Amino acid sequence: MALRVQFENSNDIGVFSKLTNSYALVGLGGSENFYSVFEGELSETIPVVHASIAGCRIIGRLCAGNKNGLLLPNSTYDTELQHIRNALPDSVKVQRVEERLSALGNVIACNDYVALVHPDLDKETEEIIADTLKVEVFRQAIATNVLVGTYSVLSNQGGLVHPNSSVVEIEELSSLLQVPLVAGTVNRGSNLIGSGMVVNDWCAFAGSDTTSTELTVIESIFRLNEANPSAITSTMRASLIESMS
Repeated sequence: MALRVQFENSNDIGVFSKLTNSYALVGLGGSENFYSVFEGELSETIPVVHASIAGCRIIGRLCAGNKNGLLLPNSTYDTELQHIRNALPDSVKVQRVEERLSALGNVIACNDYVALVHPDLDKETEEIIADTLKVEVFRQAIATNVLVGTYSVLSNQGGLVHPNSSVVEIEELSSLLQVPLVAGTVNRGSNLIGSGMVVNDWCAFAGSDTTSTELTVIESIFRLNEANPSAITSTMRASLIESMS
């Protein structure tokens, strides 16, 4: 399911939230409506944690994580770190990272198995990413943009990348990541994909300006409709009819 949502008056919901298969983080100070959309979809399966990082609510750009772990910048306050640790499942490893490219959400794009990172990231940071998130790490640019976390979004089902990515580049990245990729936009033509949406294996949230065409692309590449019982029954019915005829 892909849903449209706004944080205050901003459609850049990937700036104010982080979504994985084992938890969701949402920035403080949003409207009740924003939280209720997230909680309505997620709270039965994973915790939705209200948090700030270094006193800021742009948590989606400051942290990077997957179901195995969460990386926070060094500027995160001890109280915030403790709050996040307490709220997340015990299986999630929370780690602070000493890295000058401290907007980790902009320089890391990952799912539960692989991570794309900014080519200039420290070697130690790369090792921490591999160790904490339990992923293979690749230094990469997307359509000549080094901010991979800003210009791409990955789940274990698929990925959406910068609209200027060439066919060759998409094919190379796709074989590297072992998931299908497609070039696309959010929020009515914005190429800031990481800022405009968040996704996990069964659910996506995109900014309110996202068009229905963009939503269709999102639902199809991340295979969100396949999780719906209705989709499963219709494909089963189709195959049943096929086998009977």
